[in-house]
Amino acid sequence: MTQAKDDIIILMPAYNESRYIGEVVRCALKYAPVIVIDDGSTDGTGGVAALAGAKVIQHAVNRGKGRALNTGFAHAVQRKVDAVITIDADGQHDPDEIPKFIEAFRAGLGDVIIGQRDFSQMPARNQFGNRVGTFLLSLAMGQHIPDNQSGYRLLSRPVLEAVRTDTTRFEAEVELLLRARLAGFRIAWIPIKTIYTEKVSHFRPLHDSWLFLKMTWRIWRARLRGRFE
Repeated sequence: MTQAKDDIIILMPAYNESRYIGEVVRCALKYAPVIVIDDGSTDGTGGVAALAGAKVIQHAVNRGKGRALNTGFAHAVQRKVDAVITIDADGQHDPDEIPKFIEAFRAGLGDVIIGQRDFSQMPARNQFGNRVGTFLLSLAMGQHIPDNQSGYRLLSRPVLEAVRTDTTRFEAEVELLLRARLAGFRIAWIPIKTIYTEKVSHFRPLHDSWLFLKMTWRIWRARLRGRFE
């Protein structure tokens, strides 16, 4: 077992994930301290996470994944950690791959290191959305983006100090990617497992797809201007 160290912490935004979060926390704690941002859950998610060994930061009401990430980033900056690893609470990321991110960071691979999934191993409905999203985002950003929605990421402290998201839902991860790139940070990808559980997704296809398209348009304009507003 790898001893947990405070120079890297794991941030886990969570909303109504009591079914999965306990096991995810217990496995992740083998590698680093875990901070769960309970984003207004009503199913006891925070209590389950705390019993599993995580430090829990509570949002009184649901504020969205972007706000939960910002809360975690502010906490990490205050603790002066070297980096954070963000991981989903729903079991769709394998905590035993955490050392891959740490090794890549220590090797100087990038300031932001993103877990790249294999789209061919996804259900058909997810494959289509991810492939189209990746194509559109790559076009908007002017470089190939292998996986734009993966929430399994490492972000260094300089990135945490400089970058925040203004969006609240799933497009927050895309915005963080763009803000990091415009700020001059190096972005890298490493392969991770592609896992799908039986959980009901919080993704709202029409609404969130529209938000993603709006974000892509903002990104294209931001690249031309050299800044994101």
